Amino acid sequence: MKNKDIITVGKITFWLFFILGNICLLGYMITKIEAFASYGFILLLFATPVNLVVITILIIYGFIYKLYLKECMKASLIICINIPVAILYFYVGIFLMDFNS
Repeated sequence: MKNKDIITVGKITFWLFFILGNICLLGYMITKIEAFASYGFILLLFATPVNLVVITILIIYGFIYKLYLKECMKASLIICINIPVAILYFYVGIFLMDFNS
């Protein structure tokens, strides 16, 4: 795998779950359809293990091929940007669900 490909894996994983989370949060905020909120919480349950598996694979790949360790760590850190965003969205979602009840 090339350096560029490793970073691309991190960026695609980041943007995929970031965009899906935004769709769920903004969809609920705009429409008040509870399915968006439910899918958002399901997304948290699904995205967490998927992101952890991708990060684990990247780190293992980096340790096996030392030449690519730096890029694997960068890609892993890009994915980790979603952690505070997911925590924030979780609490915003809980607040909105309580507020609308």
